Amino acid sequence: MTALTLSTAAASGLRADAIVVGVAKSDKGLVVAPGAEAVDKAYDGKLASVLETLGAAGGEGEVTKLPAPSGFKAPVVLAVGLGPLPEEDEVFDAESLRRAAGVAARTLAGAKKAAFALPVEDAEDAGAVAEGALLGAYSFDAYKESAKDAKNAKAPLAEVALLGTKPRDKAYKAEIERATALGEELNRARDLINTPPNDLNPEAFAAVAQAAGKEHGIKVQVLDEKALVKGGFGGILGVGAGSAAGPRLVKLSYTSSKADKHLAFVGKGITYDSGGISLKPAGHNETMKCDMAGAAAVFAAVVTAARLKLQVNVTGWLALAENMPSGSATRPGDVLRMYSGKTVEVLNTDAEGRLVLADALAKASEEEPDAIIDVATLTGAMVLALGSRTYGIMSNDEAFRTEIHEIAEEVGEPAWPMPLPSHLRKGMDSATADIANMGERMGGGLVAGLFLQEFVGEGITWAHLDVAGPAFNEGGPFGYTPKGGTGSAVRTLVRLAERTAAGELG
Repeated sequence: MTALTLSTAAASGLRADAIVVGVAKSDKGLVVAPGAEAVDKAYDGKLASVLETLGAAGGEGEVTKLPAPSGFKAPVVLAVGLGPLPEEDEVFDAESLRRAAGVAARTLAGAKKAAFALPVEDAEDAGAVAEGALLGAYSFDAYKESAKDAKNAKAPLAEVALLGTKPRDKAYKAEIERATALGEELNRARDLINTPPNDLNPEAFAAVAQAAGKEHGIKVQVLDEKALVKGGFGGILGVGAGSAAGPRLVKLSYTSSKADKHLAFVGKGITYDSGGISLKPAGHNETMKCDMAGAAAVFAAVVTAARLKLQVNVTGWLALAENMPSGSATRPGDVLRMYSGKTVEVLNTDAEGRLVLADALAKASEEEPDAIIDVATLTGAMVLALGSRTYGIMSNDEAFRTEIHEIAEEVGEPAWPMPLPSHLRKGMDSATADIANMGERMGGGLVAGLFLQEFVGEGITWAHLDVAGPAFNEGGPFGYTPKGGTGSAVRTLVRLAERTAAGELG
């Protein structure tokens, strides 16, 4: 993991592999961003013009390398684009800083140390830069033999020194501690998502949760097949029935003696989704190791809350199963009796995520938390609606949905509020059972949300985050987002917990 340090050192005298500066677009051309004044001075105030000569324009994600000026101990200056220059009396927003730091950290893979001279007006800015650097430096090389060869390896950037900060200031220290905890746990979620399904089945995932619980003082309870049968968890059992790897329901409980609020996070944890008997077509199976990204996000959020010692009780529920076709698998037409007692006619075994979530939602409701938030890579329909970088938010409380949307935008996780149209509920009527797991094809993401709502306890505030688009990046890396597992929704959940602890939510 990349180490973070706060530094008051001058850029010229710091021993590092590179000095990172920010540049931005303006009406008058390229502008060197605050924080890099000393570097610009060493170029006789002509750093912007030199960079423009090299083709730099200051666009977001743009990087330009040039030799450091005479007298600097670092050999290279790396200029990273911040996008448009803010209006007068405004500053660069946190997301611009996160993205710039992420691009710089990714570009400097293989380096031992880099000094970041980006615009830092206060402790929160320092936290944004630190967070972006930690997330941008991420790589997943566990299965690459070439990565173990020192000659070919490009290890993540080892250390980031944040210049222009206050090492002894409590607010700055707190922001670095927060960024470190959040970055480490979000990156662990990415590791879980990227781990091949032959190494991460429900039992293995549960073991990871148990180990983390021991390390961070979180109570962990694991329900195996026998306990699930005894408890009547027909949804989780039905989805896992076709696999040689049995399902699990994992409960993680972080409690604070000073808390008066309780949040429940529920995550879909399909460690591999073949579609079951309703087998996915060719070309749709290769990335289905990511179908447990919701559970990974919930796991990371609970551990982060514990590490930050937030004054709120947080319970995480990981609904884990592997959806496989076999002689014992659930068939289209089968009826499952869920934990809540409701019966569900399974019309499509590839609509399995809502089945495991339904059991976990019903179980979480028994504790009557102040709010339940579930996270799931639930529907392809949501990807069609919002694209690959934005997740959908549904809720039984419009104000709560708005709050989550605001939080998501604040932390840099694009999201959009979606409705739960009551007229779509009729499409799930079943002549055989209480409800079917499929409804109208059009608006399929909303239908899935309506299905889940049926299993939320009466009077409990609930929201559903469908992260099917942003949870797994099949394209190239951008900003602080890598190729593969992204850890989408972790930061939303953590900020929600922080706001709840601070009494800022209704």
